[in-house]
Amino acid sequence: MVYISDFREVGRDDVATAGGKGAGLGELVRAGLPVPPGFLITTGAYELFVRDNQLAGRIQEYAALPASATPRDYGEASGQIRALFSAGTMPDVIAAEIREAYRQLGPGHDPGPGPGPGAGMETAVAVRSSATAEDLASASFAGQQDTYLNVYGADALIDAVINCWASLWTSRAMVYRAREGIRPDQVRLAVVVQQMVAADAAGVMFTANPANGRRDQIVLAAAWGLGESVVSGAVSTDDVVVEAATGKVVSRRTADKEVMTAYAGRGTREEPVPASRRHQPVLDDAAAALLAGYGTRIARHFGSPQDIEWALADGRFFILQSRPITALPEPAGEVPRDWSVPYPKGLYFRASIVEQLPDPLSPLFADLIDGSVSRSLHALMDEAFGGNSLRDTDLGLPVINGYAYYYYRTAALWRLMGKTPAAVRALIRGEAHMGVQGWRDYSHPRYVRVVEAWSAKPVADLGGQELLEGVSALLDAGTVYYTAVQSIIPIATSSELAFQKFYDKFVRQDGDPPAATFLLGYDSQPIRAEKSLFDLAGWSRDVPGLTEAILATPTKSLARAQLSGTPPSGMDPGLWQQWEDRFQQHLDRFGHTVYNLDFVNPVPADDASPLLDTLKFYLRGQGNDPHRRQALAAARREDSTNRILARLHPARRKAFVRLLRWAQGPAPIREDALADVGLGWPLMRRMLRELGQRLVAAGLIADPGDVFWLRHQEVGSAVEFGLAAPGGPAAITGADRPVLAEAVAERRLSWRGQRSATAPQMLPEIRWLQRSLAGMMPEGSQDQQGNTIKGVGASQGRVSAPARVLAGPEDFSLMQPGEVLVARITTPAWTPLFAMASAVVTDVGGPLSHGSIVAREYGIPAVLGTGVATRRIASGQRIEVDGGAGTVTIVQSERD
Repeated sequence: MVYISDFREVGRDDVATAGGKGAGLGELVRAGLPVPPGFLITTGAYELFVRDNQLAGRIQEYAALPASATPRDYGEASGQIRALFSAGTMPDVIAAEIREAYRQLGPGHDPGPGPGPGAGMETAVAVRSSATAEDLASASFAGQQDTYLNVYGADALIDAVINCWASLWTSRAMVYRAREGIRPDQVRLAVVVQQMVAADAAGVMFTANPANGRRDQIVLAAAWGLGESVVSGAVSTDDVVVEAATGKVVSRRTADKEVMTAYAGRGTREEPVPASRRHQPVLDDAAAALLAGYGTRIARHFGSPQDIEWALADGRFFILQSRPITALPEPAGEVPRDWSVPYPKGLYFRASIVEQLPDPLSPLFADLIDGSVSRSLHALMDEAFGGNSLRDTDLGLPVINGYAYYYYRTAALWRLMGKTPAAVRALIRGEAHMGVQGWRDYSHPRYVRVVEAWSAKPVADLGGQELLEGVSALLDAGTVYYTAVQSIIPIATSSELAFQKFYDKFVRQDGDPPAATFLLGYDSQPIRAEKSLFDLAGWSRDVPGLTEAILATPTKSLARAQLSGTPPSGMDPGLWQQWEDRFQQHLDRFGHTVYNLDFVNPVPADDASPLLDTLKFYLRGQGNDPHRRQALAAARREDSTNRILARLHPARRKAFVRLLRWAQGPAPIREDALADVGLGWPLMRRMLRELGQRLVAAGLIADPGDVFWLRHQEVGSAVEFGLAAPGGPAAITGADRPVLAEAVAERRLSWRGQRSATAPQMLPEIRWLQRSLAGMMPEGSQDQQGNTIKGVGASQGRVSAPARVLAGPEDFSLMQPGEVLVARITTPAWTPLFAMASAVVTDVGGPLSHGSIVAREYGIPAVLGTGVATRRIASGQRIEVDGGAGTVTIVQSERD
């Protein structure tokens, strides 16, 4: 036969003709695994159908949508293309081959598979789509095309094949391919036809644990009846975790299985599970071990973790399909649950600088930051409260389960409270290098001088000890600077609150704008960075061919080329040189903003991918002009101010003006100060990676980035023994792998487990104390239940839109225009995403934090300090954000 293949005739190299699913089944059959009998209709049949019905040109016409296309556009295009298939006629040669292959399949010759109810003497088959861009290691297209179950009769089979071909053009499949950069003319569809399995039970199996990434665990999901409902998530499943090496059941959860999918006369239906089996485990330990054994065998055959569909009939397992697991997380250790404190007689808070350390700390940063913060705070306290105000053990930044906490001895807190009035007066006067004046005259210039002094020394020429000294000096300068910045925040907070209370009580009338209107429209470093990026997009559009070249080049390729200084593949060198020079100017000004203070995290100067995604957003003509937005906000501010002043009594007008000017002064300065916290971070990271490269050459670690996962003592010992000298040190001999490779791997494993924990805001966990101090903490309650999450309304407005939960800059490329940005915290480096977001929701923050100020500048709702948003909300879930009420409501569908 020309258009039909036996499974044994195809394998992993035949994706072009068999599609991903068909090629995978061929591999399973070749490996001797129990696969239900069937046959494959190759992509050649699809091509002949399209050619005979003269569909190719019209398909490309409908499918060639612009980058700005909306979901509605994709839906309309999909409907038009699928209508073409429905009106098409199956070529006689293909129909004849399908009928013959179906006849040869025959009913009931295998003990497991068999015809569905009502099928008579004809064979019941499953008809599944197998696209050429499907089940690949680089991208999962699972569920993008259609499957038809319990199909019997040759005529019904032919109809199902045509419907499968048409499903290559569902709107969800078209959108997915567009996101993955796959052109409409690059895809074809094969069709898999398999004898139905009269399944007693079915489910899916992952040969690596998708929850924690562990490759030594196999996860089984099982339900009674057919497996399609398990794949679609329509029924509850038993979940069993099996140790891959031994087949031992590690854990199980037996669900209350109310419904199951069963055969209908044609197709399938849902029916109640018999009462005797609702709470009965689908798989006992022996069956789970046997199935897991098949999983181990399949993963070994393919050489990568697999997502497998299986069925159980008459005590026999059948493998229905296998595809690579995509987006599998890195293996993670156990999630910590014991939050015992290292030092008694004190309190531990996750506030202030810790707010910009939302994740567990990398080992090297943890070792360095504690001493750096302690020295900085001791110096500040001595200046603010008088010399020797604190003892060495009175405060610090210790780590508990990887998370940083501010630590204060209780006795020290009482001593400082008695001296607070004097410290407040010093803060207001700008003494002790604090406040706006102290930041402008001392803290910022000093930080700049330290960075410039170390920047003048070529990193490659520095000895190992000098590199360590440079890192410590820059980190100390950064923490001293951050401590000074923290003194600006209460000034900005108190001035804004004082103005707001006075305005709301003594000035505001019906129709007057909210108090925040009088504080918007000013320039600040995050706003200047946004305008610079927008202007860069405008300049790029004026260079012939540049916009098209940037949009056609993958973001990661552009970012790598920016670091290396070489044009990306396929881009004209002349265009690249013009572009690279201008973009580097932007990075020189704004590339030091941090997403997370831990120096294990890249800054934009190291990886410009997040900025490039925003730039592409502007190049596509999306987003608003920030210059115009700022001008409108400034005009509203001045107009509102003039209208208010015109009606106020002189005495009240004088108080209004005084409080307004007080509030307007520090607000943009606070944003300027926060944006420069990471001024030394790009150089610090270059120094550490230089150390890392030398330690790789010495055989201590496998990758320069592993240096961040070493302890300070380990790096110091390497330096002391001359293993980090410039010029290529001699490698340690006799080691077949890096000496510290295992330690680095274990620390990464532990860190990933810690990252899944919810760190208490305050320790010890004394309920009455936590309740009494809750209003001072940057997060809301972590015990919130129900569909409505409460936080702090930071920017007014109401929006209902899909959520996009982002852990950090590595996720920024997932953000789509119009989605709600949901994050642990936002720093100035997150500002480019606000141009795309319809609203902002965070775990940490308040009405006067960075996120609230920027959200008000953008005119989008914001609810901050929810404490639980990133754990309770999933990407793609529709939520309603009410910035006025300070609530986020999870909008559930009937199916949910």
